[in-house]
Amino acid sequence: MSFVTVNALNKFYVVGRERIHVLRDLELDVAEGEMVAVVGASGVGKSTLLHLLGGLDRPDNGDIHVAGTSLSSMSDAALVAFRNRNVGFVFQFHHLLPEFDAVENVEMPMRIARVPLPEARSRATELLSRVALGERLVHRPGMLSGGEQQRVAVARALVMKPALLLADEPTGDLDETTAESLHVLLREMHAERRLTSVIATHNPRLAAACDRVLRLEHGKLQPA
Repeated sequence: MSFVTVNALNKFYVVGRERIHVLRDLELDVAEGEMVAVVGASGVGKSTLLHLLGGLDRPDNGDIHVAGTSLSSMSDAALVAFRNRNVGFVFQFHHLLPEFDAVENVEMPMRIARVPLPEARSRATELLSRVALGERLVHRPGMLSGGEQQRVAVARALVMKPALLLADEPTGDLDETTAESLHVLLREMHAERRLTSVIATHNPRLAAACDRVLRLEHGKLQPA
């Protein structure tokens, strides 16, 4: 059963006088519970695709269904609410708020959703402990290593209990050993939380650990 369905997806960008056709009638089906890797050269549109799948951007034409819901038919406000409750994002750069500590950063999506503070603190603390940061709860990002910061970002992405996880080069800024530990964590969290995951990556080890690998080339996806 498809959890993510994409039909005839097109996305254009205008750079100066040039109109760049990034995605061309792209088709994609991701089964519920599947972990799919998207590979391809830099600049081919992997990040654009993830932004569209997660409702961070809108296509020029085509349709995206997530869990049976058409993103294209949603108002901006409805899309924001859907994204906050149903989609978790992990980016190459963690985008943690430097003035807040680890547990406060993980709480942020729940604060936006107006989850009561005691519940938000409990869930954030539990999840940080799960990602091996139980001793780093009150450390600000500047006091954490790169791998620890990315683990905080993973916890933040999962704290709202999303069904869909989107990861954009999640290990691209990490050394090989730290990247491998994050690979293991992502696979474990995918299984434990029964996620559907789409991961854009240049890392062949992370891609090989996924259920399926697709290559984005010339605006379309094909088996790698």
